[in-house]
Amino acid sequence: MKLRTALVAAALVMPMAAPAAGKGAAKPPVTEKKEVVDAYHGTDVKDPYQWLEDSTDPKVKQWNDAQNQYTRALLDKLPGREAIRQRVTELLTWKSPAYFKLMEAGGTLIAMKSQPPRQQPFLVVLGSVDDTSTERVLLDPMVVDPSGKTTVDFYEMTRDGKKIAISLSKGGTESGDVSVYDVATGKPLASDVVPRVNGGTAGGGLAWNGDGTGFFYTRYPRGEERPAEDRDFYQQVYFHKLGTPTEQDTYELGKDFPRIAMTALETSPDGKYTTAQVANGDGGEFMLFLHGPDGKWTQVTKFADKVIGTSFGHDGALYLLSRNEAPLGKVLRLPLATPTLDKATVLVPEGKASIQGFYPAKTRLYLSEQLGGPSQVRMVDLQGKELGVLPTPPVSSVGGLVSAGNGDDVLFTNVSFVQPQAWYRYSAQDGKVAKTALARTSPLDVSDVEVLRVEATSKDGTKVPLTILRKKGTKLNGNNPALLTGYGGFNISISPGFNALAGFWLEQGGVFAVANLRGGSEFGEKWHAEGSLTKKQNVFDDFYACAKLLVDQKYTRPSKLAIQGGSNGGLLMGAVVTQHPEMYGTVVARVGLYDMLRSERTSNGQFNVTEYGSVKDAEQFKALLGYSPLHNVKDGAKYPSILFTSGANDPRVDPFHSRKMVGRLQGANASKNPIVLRADAETGHGSGTPLSARIEEEVDVYSFVFNQLGMKYLPPAKKVPAPPTK
Repeated sequence: MKLRTALVAAALVMPMAAPAAGKGAAKPPVTEKKEVVDAYHGTDVKDPYQWLEDSTDPKVKQWNDAQNQYTRALLDKLPGREAIRQRVTELLTWKSPAYFKLMEAGGTLIAMKSQPPRQQPFLVVLGSVDDTSTERVLLDPMVVDPSGKTTVDFYEMTRDGKKIAISLSKGGTESGDVSVYDVATGKPLASDVVPRVNGGTAGGGLAWNGDGTGFFYTRYPRGEERPAEDRDFYQQVYFHKLGTPTEQDTYELGKDFPRIAMTALETSPDGKYTTAQVANGDGGEFMLFLHGPDGKWTQVTKFADKVIGTSFGHDGALYLLSRNEAPLGKVLRLPLATPTLDKATVLVPEGKASIQGFYPAKTRLYLSEQLGGPSQVRMVDLQGKELGVLPTPPVSSVGGLVSAGNGDDVLFTNVSFVQPQAWYRYSAQDGKVAKTALARTSPLDVSDVEVLRVEATSKDGTKVPLTILRKKGTKLNGNNPALLTGYGGFNISISPGFNALAGFWLEQGGVFAVANLRGGSEFGEKWHAEGSLTKKQNVFDDFYACAKLLVDQKYTRPSKLAIQGGSNGGLLMGAVVTQHPEMYGTVVARVGLYDMLRSERTSNGQFNVTEYGSVKDAEQFKALLGYSPLHNVKDGAKYPSILFTSGANDPRVDPFHSRKMVGRLQGANASKNPIVLRADAETGHGSGTPLSARIEEEVDVYSFVFNQLGMKYLPPAKKVPAPPTK
């Protein structure tokens, strides 16, 4: 490792003025600097805010509290705040329920249900998708923990649908213990609690054996098995037999896996086989293992084979999604009787759309395909013959495929920018689609909203899809407030989705835009690769091109343009605002990464190196330094107003990123625009955040953005009912 850290001196450059940030403070607290230099490949990098990395340091807590006091003094007195609160609360507590993560086994159908104003989603058994009155509650986290801070991470039913294993975690930590419940009664099997199955670094999961007497599961190190710094790594696969102490669980697989392995488990429909798909961190490399009737695990693929997805068929075959010499994906069929990759045959060759995954039904495969943001589902039979495309509206997103019986019929979700998510039933026999009762209604009228798909031209000439939402009749005069968002990373596509707060923005006369940046999987592996590792700068160039299009075509102007992103999208915000501060009027950067040189020192940051790169590699270090937001802040530059958010329990992005970035920007900024930090002590990366906490954050965000762009809250116009028809 060619990295050394030298504490040159602990010299105080400026005294810390934490107590001065009380109510009504006009200026942010001054952040102390300590002279620290890190050396990478012969390059010295100053890091005067490194002391802000230690969350346990009382001085860091004092600084954090002072920043929150300054932030609250600014946000709490913003004009229009209470009116915004009322409208945001109305929208986010809309009582039309949402159903997601449907799962079917043994004729039993279950789902997560979100029902505002309940603080957390809960698990229900669905008697019928056409009659919600027949459902019953299986497990409610609010009953388990009335504080509202416990959430469901994942769940798996036995093949007969009689038992279910559920992972629960608290406070946004994503650190989940698994308990087993009886599906009929909802009561737990008291002796079966398996700790540390899920985590915020490598995730987690399980797969039941065929007769439901036990399950394979992902196991993090326990107790003193490994040093404290290793306990979020080295995930392995163990087997738990029901009714036995978890200390007696047996090791199955994983001692030779990478430190940053992440494993997903699946059992075949007949219960005879189990797969373990092992990811090498977050960069998109996978290997596959198969457990058969002989009780042994066999390696089927290696990282180099580029098999990125797998699922069991009903025909004694394993289906594989491969990107080997097929960046848009192809589907292979592998007989379980001869489970070696050389026995696999191509069922679906690479086509024009990027295959994201598939669902094997009884006599056909449903292929989920990306179309640059929007998606579709294509169907083929088990010989690869084309059977058409699932009928869905254009510029929408299709997903959630689950069996609607024992044959080829499926349930699926469809959602668009102007239509809330609903579940539909597709009949394979007659090709008809019917909407079920599991459908959300909109809390506001979006009938006058137009959805436009355009392309921006990036720095290197790449065409970047941009979706623009605007009210009909919007004047292109450069005076409209606009809100642009994006992500661009980890092979994640940004697909159409209904967002009540986007509707709120449009209601206020704004323009809303979503960029489909490189780094995602909108156009397959090539699109992802061109936005990762040493090519990450392409993502920021793509976003800037989208912002420039909005300005050049007079949808808005820089002083009226707000941008927003979270996590990897928070990194995006940090990079684009340091590279082009003149382009944006205000920025909301949520739970983001900003110090790209020290990110990999954190637990989840080590999983990210296969996506971002490592400072241990000279070329990757050069690329990281080139865009790392913290290291590209310029003294004396005029920055727009920026609101940073962080969660103290975040297992994915350490809150120190936000602390260091805020301290650096506040000290460098030559404009009068505020740079503020909203540090939440009781939330994490976003998963499991109680509804009330989410409302509070959105009230802060929109009050801030409205004020910085000079917007005044406008009460929504009451819709005049149409006259009765004669």
